[in-house]
Amino acid sequence: MTARSEVTSAARVVVKVGSSSLTTAAGGIDPDAVRRLVDVLAAVRARGAEVVLVSSGAIAAGLAPLGLAKRPRGLAAQQAVASVGQGLLVHRYTEELARHGLIAGQVLLTVDDVTRRSHYKNAHQTLAELLHLGVLPVVNENDTVATHEIRFGDNDRLAALVAQMVHADLLVLLSDVDGLYDGHPSEPGTSMLTDVRGEADLAGVRIGSVGSAVGTGGMVTKVEAARIATGAGIPVVLTSAANAEQALGGDAVGTLFHATGKRRPTRLLWLAHATEPKGRLLLDAGAARAVVSRGASLLAAGLTGAEGVFEAGDPVDLVDPAGVSVARGLVNFDASEVPGLLGKSSRALLAEFGKGYDRVVVHRDDLVLL
Repeated sequence: MTARSEVTSAARVVVKVGSSSLTTAAGGIDPDAVRRLVDVLAAVRARGAEVVLVSSGAIAAGLAPLGLAKRPRGLAAQQAVASVGQGLLVHRYTEELARHGLIAGQVLLTVDDVTRRSHYKNAHQTLAELLHLGVLPVVNENDTVATHEIRFGDNDRLAALVAQMVHADLLVLLSDVDGLYDGHPSEPGTSMLTDVRGEADLAGVRIGSVGSAVGTGGMVTKVEAARIATGAGIPVVLTSAANAEQALGGDAVGTLFHATGKRRPTRLLWLAHATEPKGRLLLDAGAARAVVSRGASLLAAGLTGAEGVFEAGDPVDLVDPAGVSVARGLVNFDASEVPGLLGKSSRALLAEFGKGYDRVVVHRDDLVLL
């Protein structure tokens, strides 16, 4: 069996593991499952690669100690269970990693930590320093404070964003399914996709969205995470936790999503995948073509309107005449200023409003195509 060079050559690896792979069916941590996973991660470290672990399981780990049979629905109850479970989960990782002479570092993130530029930079610097110190970061969403409105909803997307944040060479998504199938794995005639090289390979594939009893994700979130990572130049392996050793050893198990995009500056990755637009700028056909085809900055002359409430420096979507968001960028004007800019040349703006108003609306260095 030929080893996957994308795996064996990776110097920095992000591994995501789902709740169902770490806990018993009744809730509570499965010590053997954690031990097996840590043994695999330690082997990756032993060959010289850096590892970041994105681990679900805080809520699932807190169920059994609290005598709960299933994941609670109420937000306050979920946060309370996560508070109990997170400490138990990290304690288990700390003990198991110590057997290999490795140190665990807990990193709890919220949506704000990746959608606000200052928070994103801080999280990036913290993870970079942990890796520099030889620590194995254990990342999870901060379920104790996240609300329904400001949460990732699953750790697959979080893992893809962390992979971008730390400039990973590989993302491995481990769950209770051994790969991506072209239909439901239990149905006759379905087969696993060993390689996905682009959207064409996903055409006609029925992707389920139901997660496990103790988790929140599903195949939809895993494929979307793969899209985010591969679009940033990071290959992704999707397989089961039972196949972790083979997958991280380079064996051709599970599904390999090949990188489809090129590596970009962290700031542009953040802008493309980790921001929520505060508004929309409406472009005429010429401006849309200039932005998309020529890599041009957006000038006021190409604006036909604006929607939303935003301030200078906020992320906004750039929308073509058909209503399609073609790009996202950091706007240089407040929403209240835009109506006075519509359709005007830089020279006209300078004459009417004075120096400073002749600047571009969105500079091409602060813009990413969608």
